[in-house]
Amino acid sequence: MTPLPLTSDFLFRMVLKVGAPQMVGPTRNGELRVVPVTGGTVEGPRFTGEVLPGTAADWLRVDPDGTAHMDVRLTLKAATGGVVFMHYSGIRTGTPEVLARLNGGQPVDPSEYYFRIAARFETGAADLAWMNKGVAVGVGQRPPSGPTYDVYAIT
Repeated sequence: MTPLPLTSDFLFRMVLKVGAPQMVGPTRNGELRVVPVTGGTVEGPRFTGEVLPGTAADWLRVDPDGTAHMDVRLTLKAATGGVVFMHYSGIRTGTPEVLARLNGGQPVDPSEYYFRIAARFETGAADLAWMNKGVAVGVGQRPPSGPTYDVYAIT
């Protein structure tokens, strides 16, 4: 059987601003940190808008080896006025040396670590209804200024 092709369309680049993590500490599933998302921008050919503050956070779990498992919920406001709920999970991992540099706030080339997400959207805005009917993936990077994602619809 021939594998079916997997194709994608670039949706947007999302740049997040984050606040200080709330350290829950070691739990049954790793160290839990709740990281508030305090704002951000979303710009691209299919969606442009902003990340609304006060309604967003990452429930981040970190394994003993430093691998981070994201569980993020955001509210986006489109330039057209529609509101979109975005939920994504993801993984960021690398060698101990690379993760130490990332965690130390140093710039690290994204090719030195793995950072991927899988996302879904929900909205009642008629002009954005297409977002309710698909799955998106993203390639992340963690510059010192905050997480940045290039997000693609899987077609």
